[in-house]
Amino acid sequence: MQVGWVLYNKFVRKKNAKLSLGTKIPKHVAIIMDGNRRWARKHRLKVLAGHEKVAFEIIEPLIKRCLELEIAYLTFWAFSTENWERDKKEVTGILKIFRKGLRENVERFNKMGVRLKVLGDLSRFDKDIREGILKWARRSRGNKKVTLSIAINYGGRDEILRAIKKAQKGKIKGKDLTEERFSRFLDTAGIPDPDLIIRTGGAKRLSGFLPWQAVYAEFHFTETLMPDFTPRKLDKAILDYSSRERRFGR
Repeated sequence: MQVGWVLYNKFVRKKNAKLSLGTKIPKHVAIIMDGNRRWARKHRLKVLAGHEKVAFEIIEPLIKRCLELEIAYLTFWAFSTENWERDKKEVTGILKIFRKGLRENVERFNKMGVRLKVLGDLSRFDKDIREGILKWARRSRGNKKVTLSIAINYGGRDEILRAIKKAQKGKIKGKDLTEERFSRFLDTAGIPDPDLIIRTGGAKRLSGFLPWQAVYAEFHFTETLMPDFTPRKLDKAILDYSSRERRFGR
């Protein structure tokens, strides 16, 4: 498998004629999931409806699409460090969705060969959520088909600060600290930087998402709200990515 992409295989090419044999497929796709509340307002639904639709109707088809495309790493930003400041009722509802997802999705994803990795600081979550996530991570450790990273209570600056503290505890001297060594203390240690970062919902900014890892990522911004972001929309983002020449500063 060539680093950075794989050629699209014939089986998948038949399912979607828009992607061709020469389409470059990113190895790691990361998605900033934005627009859930606006989607709910647009459809005159309760504020949690968009979050629920994404958790139980959108994420799984996207994972399956990544399996078809042989995308090895998929990352979702599900909850930021700033999201705690939202209305308390909404935050409580989102935590309930996390719990329901752990009950209903984990075993199915595990059978699909999904390996879970968590980005962010879990310490602020209730014990049952922390233990449920860590249990899934342990159970799925041997899965090889796709690594699914869920960023929860995640902020880019917070991640870098936590990484600095870890490096200090490891007694790494400043003169010995290289980019490679520092990366080992980040939440993403062990997985490659994203090739493609997608943000739904129309905003054209990263909002603190993976600032260290995104230095050479390609960006795709779409007006599509996350509850409407289907595998076909993912294909469109990949076509956009495939059309670009990545020079990495060279």
